Amino acid sequence: MPTTSITHLIDRWTNVRTRLLTTVDKFSEAELDYRPFPTSWTVRRLMLHIAHEEQGEFNHGLTQTLSQFPPEYDPLNYPDRAALKALLAQVHEPNLAYLATLSDADLERIVHTPWGDNLRLIDMVDHLVEHEIHHRAELSLILGLLGKRGLDA
Repeated sequence: MPTTSITHLIDRWTNVRTRLLTTVDKFSEAELDYRPFPTSWTVRRLMLHIAHEEQGEFNHGLTQTLSQFPPEYDPLNYPDRAALKALLAQVHEPNLAYLATLSDADLERIVHTPWGDNLRLIDMVDHLVEHEIHHRAELSLILGLLGKRGLDA
């Protein structure tokens, strides 16, 4: 029996995403190319990474609708917050719609991933939620480095 419901999982990820978008909105357009140290990703690249990993892990790993892991998004194609937020929505909304078609029992289904793991569906989605929270926290820390208030989580 699943330890959580599909509705709870969708609601949790929706809340995490809402707070990510709140964090994105705290950056000015000029700050999208800020990098905390010379070898770190820029703010823009962190946001693109969130979308990229969701697209790859969900659609190549979980649903296997993509035959291979997609290439990274080109930062030049996402010049501002609006474009970044549109990409995040474009990737995320179909995944939530897919989850809404599942039953609570589906959460326990074992997914045989293209990279050779056998994982419960709920664990794969939980990983994506945690991944988003992790990078949202990085973005919040960067806001602090810029002298702004980060997300109070």
